[in-house]
Amino acid sequence: MAQLILTGFMGTGKTEVGRRLARATQRPFVDTDKLVEAAAGRSIAEIFATEGEVRFRALEREAVQQAVAVPNAVVATGGGALLDPDSRRLLLSAGPVVCLTATPEEILRRLGDAEDRPLLRGGTPAERLAKIRAILDAREASYSLATHRIDTTGRSVDELVSEIRTLVGAE
Repeated sequence: MAQLILTGFMGTGKTEVGRRLARATQRPFVDTDKLVEAAAGRSIAEIFATEGEVRFRALEREAVQQAVAVPNAVVATGGGALLDPDSRRLLLSAGPVVCLTATPEEILRRLGDAEDRPLLRGGTPAERLAKIRAILDAREASYSLATHRIDTTGRSVDELVSEIRTLVGAE
């Protein structure tokens, strides 16, 4: 059985949906952000602050390699994992890729002040919303490569798990 990959922008529900989906399908759950933090020995925010996004993306690439090596896993990626050509190739060949989406306004609501999100930290809510829109626009080409897309706006985790299971035939 192939891996089941969840990707999408921050705040769309990848981790929570992934955990529940893994539990419901009796599969292992792997979160690439957690692998990055474990490898670096610090948070993603700290990696961005001390070493920058380039270093983070290199660690993320290694985490994607580890994650897709776990048989039958439900893998939740970081929001930018599909941007890296090597990571994208690995993820798209590992199994169905489900891109979770949400409206920019819903993402802003879910993330709050976004102090733990290096790409969105600081500024007013209106400025963060503008950043969210700009990043979503920049990532659209990569996100469009996913096998499936599901809007998580206003939906429960259980609803999303059920829909994903139906979409990919994961029982």
